[in-house]
Amino acid sequence: MFGGLREKLKAARERLGGSINAAAARAEPGGEITPADTAKPPIPAPKPDAVPGTAAAPASEPSVPTFVQKMKTLIIDRELIVSEKDLDDALSELELTLLESDVALPATDAIISSVEKNLVGRHRKIGESVDHLVVHALKAALLDVLGQGFDLKAYIAKHERPVKILFTGVNGTGKTTTVAKIGSWLRKEGFTVVIGAGDTYRAGAIEQIAVHAERLGIRVIQHQEGADPSAVLFDTVEYAKAHKIDVVLADTAGRFHNKANLMSQLEKIKRVMKPDLVVYVDEAVAGNDAVTRAFEFDRTVGADAVVLTKADMDSRGGAAISIAHTIGKPLMFLGVGQAYDDIMPFEPATVVEELLEGGA
Repeated sequence: MFGGLREKLKAARERLGGSINAAAARAEPGGEITPADTAKPPIPAPKPDAVPGTAAAPASEPSVPTFVQKMKTLIIDRELIVSEKDLDDALSELELTLLESDVALPATDAIISSVEKNLVGRHRKIGESVDHLVVHALKAALLDVLGQGFDLKAYIAKHERPVKILFTGVNGTGKTTTVAKIGSWLRKEGFTVVIGAGDTYRAGAIEQIAVHAERLGIRVIQHQEGADPSAVLFDTVEYAKAHKIDVVLADTAGRFHNKANLMSQLEKIKRVMKPDLVVYVDEAVAGNDAVTRAFEFDRTVGADAVVLTKADMDSRGGAAISIAHTIGKPLMFLGVGQAYDDIMPFEPATVVEELLEGGA
């Protein structure tokens, strides 16, 4: 995933390291020497008397480094102090890299600010490489922006059953398939699941989720096409209560946030179903559009977490980097393929390790 961003971050990392090394070189003895660092010139040895047969005076010994020079070398070995000016060009390049990768402006600003804060005036430990400093700063910035993720397994374990999860999102983003994938993942984690076919308007939607459920061995509750989705999902919750099911997964019709009638319908579904979690689903390849839509959905009907599909097709990675920071909602899963197993819980540390290829 995010191969393009990974390569760009590698280049930005090298540029930051080069800027810091250049700053260190300027500070070393032999670089830019200040008057205070300049030792007094040695007093020349007196010339021998010009007497025939007198041996020449022995050559003077090499000058011994002054105390100031010794201390300066020791300080450079122990610490590395970088100014804002030293990083200006490298940080500008990093900013451009992030924006070109569809990272939203608020997230980009937060990353740049964090990297600068972690590098300017930073003290280096003895033997610590410059690349280690840079990687540490980038990791801290990315982890801060990505947030903590959402541990669905832990949430269910602590919550009263059934846990009711309502899935929302725009048309064509893979929401129904995502419901099936999460159902499969939950079954493997030891939870019982029922699916509510709440998309009663899209032609073939009920059949689609029914086929997924049959393949996975999951019960699906459905009404006829065109039925009230609130009634379908109410029945699904009642079935889960009667059969002591752990999790209800509620599929809904795709809709845009600016469609008033569909958003009102979603409000009714929420009132009737009373979901514990509302999960917004969108495509990672949508980049900043996904971030904007998630923000509008959250503003209109609320969202507790986000799932991004098609992350395996997204070389830029902008949506995954931006969405949690921009809308303040955690990422729960990434869809990474077509098979039911092609879904992974979003773990920020794993994503950062991949982006920085492990780092130093």
